[in-house]
Amino acid sequence: MGAVMVKRVLMIAYHFPPASGSSGMQRTLSFSRDLPEHDWQPIILSIYPRAYERRCDDQLADIGSETIVYRAFGLDTARHLALGGRYSRFLALPDRWVSWWLGAVPAGLRLIRRYRPQVLWSTYPIATAHLIGLTLHRLSGIPWIADFRDSMTEDNYPSNPRVRRAYRAVEAATVHRCTRAIFTAPGAVRMYAERYPERSDKTWVLIENGYEDSIFDTVSLPSLRDSPRPFRLVHSGVVYPNERDPRAFFEALASLKRSGQITAQSLQVVFRASGSEDYFRQLLREWGIDDIVHFEPHIPYRGALAEMLTADGLLILQASNCNHQIPAKLYEYLRARRPILGLTDSEGDTARVLRQAGIETVAPLDSAAAITATLQDFLKQLQDGTAPVASEAEIARSSRRSRVASLAECLEETIATDLNFER
Repeated sequence: MGAVMVKRVLMIAYHFPPASGSSGMQRTLSFSRDLPEHDWQPIILSIYPRAYERRCDDQLADIGSETIVYRAFGLDTARHLALGGRYSRFLALPDRWVSWWLGAVPAGLRLIRRYRPQVLWSTYPIATAHLIGLTLHRLSGIPWIADFRDSMTEDNYPSNPRVRRAYRAVEAATVHRCTRAIFTAPGAVRMYAERYPERSDKTWVLIENGYEDSIFDTVSLPSLRDSPRPFRLVHSGVVYPNERDPRAFFEALASLKRSGQITAQSLQVVFRASGSEDYFRQLLREWGIDDIVHFEPHIPYRGALAEMLTADGLLILQASNCNHQIPAKLYEYLRARRPILGLTDSEGDTARVLRQAGIETVAPLDSAAAITATLQDFLKQLQDGTAPVASEAEIARSSRRSRVASLAECLEETIATDLNFER
């Protein structure tokens, strides 16, 4: 019997343990850990940890035993190449980690010579990762999959025109040279199919985010007191002032507090690792709800999952200008089996996932009146014990194991369609 050929994929990812605070890291980590079950060995090409603004070692042990990890030279222009707090924009295009390209390309070529991967894979939101994938593809001829996750550019994103032009150049080159382009939401797939009609429909692949059951199973839960306590709503992760603007939610809370329907003794709202804390705390003081809403610092990943699992309700924020995106944390919320209050456009992909899960407690993020009414109903449901949680069917469908199976299928199809590729 002949030996089975080992299939390998070189995965270019900025976010990988010990990076901290990125949902993208969980995606790559799960893919790399579970791909061996589908007869693919992952080789991770990441960046040296000095480049991370914040690092946490708690997930180093989650890296799969069969995963080969190489960390190449790279700097953060804003922190390592600044003089007097200022740095050249040229040294930060397409992003602040463009120096990673200098270290990752030669490192990637060495990895290719040593391990002879059948496929390259790079993942956004660090644009330099796609730039590295593009370069290695051109130099090696190995077929390349670009994991965009979300859109790289839109009419007014990135907000800086020079950065937007740089992003659009990387995006266009990536789309035209990659074999497959992966997105996490149907709306993003449609957007790119319309933007680049010259590419075949087979170019575009939907692989949503998900949750990792093996990590949930290791979460230690604190013991809860039996004594009366306020209902606790939790938002876990970054709150972007434009894309997840919480001001209408704050206005709704202030209105309910003034009318005596909520107090600090009946409701507590926690925003965990939101970013922009100083800005948001000022808003809380202005609305007079700083005794109800609290912005708390980052905690290790398993601690964040434990917080979700023990919350009375979970809060998701997504503006209508992101209707083609789905926050990665939403799938962890579903797995937590806690009631969810979705502040998002009813026509967007985020609301679609909530409805599929059987959750109808949804209000538009920019309407204080609608949020007030929906929040009143949500709190009453919590009090009565009737607030719906995600259906078991949707929870099962959202596991990353099903996503990894989709990625493995994509890798196989990439090999099959690249008939002229010679190692």
